[in-house]
Amino acid sequence: MARIIVTCGRLCSGKTTYATALSKSLPAVHFSVDDLTLLLLGPYPGDILDEYVEKLEGYFFEKSIELAERGISSVIDIGLWTRAEREAVRKFYRDRGAACELHYISVSEPEWRRRIEKRNRDIEAGLTEAYTVDENLLKKFESFFEAPSPDEVDVTVSEQGLKA
Repeated sequence: MARIIVTCGRLCSGKTTYATALSKSLPAVHFSVDDLTLLLLGPYPGDILDEYVEKLEGYFFEKSIELAERGISSVIDIGLWTRAEREAVRKFYRDRGAACELHYISVSEPEWRRRIEKRNRDIEAGLTEAYTVDENLLKKFESFFEAPSPDEVDVTVSEQGLKA
């Protein structure tokens, strides 16, 4: 049976590392909002990023249902940073008669900070293509991130179970 899995977790928590590995092991189609926004908008998208992210997520959700109807699993690599977003995703799938699994990637505060610093160093060194997490983005993120409660998620992956 095809599965629809949506990731949830902080910026730089290891969602993409997890989603990539999971999509290979299932197998499943891996939808990454960061990959497409970087491709379409480049590393400095400015104020238009949020609009593109919303449109891409909607597209991923629709495509995942289409694929599931054909027996193909999907892993959707996004953040779902608020309870309201997570509830909306569940409702989207429920209203269409589909089930989705929410997989939460959980990291401690010190590990999270380490990963942000590593990511920024790797970007600066040209080792990876991603968005730099500067102080403004960090403050924006911290102002609205709501860690999910256990009843919101189907699978929790801790930093010990994930190398990033």
